[in-house]
Amino acid sequence: MSLQAISEISSHDPEALKEGFAAGRPFIVRQLHKDWPLVRKGCESASALKQYLLEHSLKREFVFAIGEPEQNGRIFYNQDMGVNFVERKAPFDTVLGYFDEIRDAGEDVALYLSSLEIHKYFVNLLSETPRYLEHDNYRAGLWIGNKIQVPLHNDFPSNVACVIGGRRKFTLIPPAQFENLYLGPIDFTPAGRAVSMVDLENPDLKKYPKFARALDYALTGELEPGDVIHIPSMWWHAVEGLDDFNVMLNFWWRENQTFLGGPDAAMKLAIATIRDLPHQEKQHWQQLFDYYIFRNSEDNIAHIPENSRGILSGISSDLARKIKSYLLEVLS
Repeated sequence: MSLQAISEISSHDPEALKEGFAAGRPFIVRQLHKDWPLVRKGCESASALKQYLLEHSLKREFVFAIGEPEQNGRIFYNQDMGVNFVERKAPFDTVLGYFDEIRDAGEDVALYLSSLEIHKYFVNLLSETPRYLEHDNYRAGLWIGNKIQVPLHNDFPSNVACVIGGRRKFTLIPPAQFENLYLGPIDFTPAGRAVSMVDLENPDLKKYPKFARALDYALTGELEPGDVIHIPSMWWHAVEGLDDFNVMLNFWWRENQTFLGGPDAAMKLAIATIRDLPHQEKQHWQQLFDYYIFRNSEDNIAHIPENSRGILSGISSDLARKIKSYLLEVLS
């Protein structure tokens, strides 16, 4: 399966990276953070990186996922559509020991710590803040795993990820291809987001024929310590760890205010309240959504005095709280 390469930006100038973000396309920057102490430890050895992480870890239990051996490292569903892993808690040094045990036993068992909010699990681990991050509301998370495969999924926030140790392979597919990905359930998922039911490494195109169209648009790239990838909002991406110990640091941020909440909640509410209406009623609601949301403009509400527009005016944090309180009341 030959896929197109993710485009690369050679400049390390923060302004060039900001231009790349504004273009809304994925890109890779090689060795952007090679001088970070954390990355230098990752380049030194897996054991040096483990010791460095341990020295900076907080004395608390860490949540980790451990998979079933027969799944070959794939984070996914089992045959009964439950998840094919279990979550456990243990001190960080104990979890790091499990990586060595699995490697020494030659087992194909997935071990995974996902999105550890860096300031809640570590102290003084990252003194640098990337200069290209203009937003104050970014979230920094650490991802640690062995040779695991996370299936195609997407995220609402924009994402910059830096490989710290080991190597990771990324496969990206544009947002518009979602109809060709054969997505699984949206309310019970192995990765927190709906995932493609197709095995990216061995796609069954007889069972999932439309997936071939998605592959026509797929991009791929392999990253080493210090390399950075930008994954724009809603782009589908699969991530594969290629070594026995992989560490990645990512930064999520949103272009709008966090008090606006996530669109996922609105979609699930629409499923509950609109999806099963008679066809003619659904058509009318589709027109209303288009008018007030997807084609909203000042012309649509110009006839209403500004101080009487309610939620049709600009959404402030106070108004967002009032809307959520109203929804809680009517839904209960």
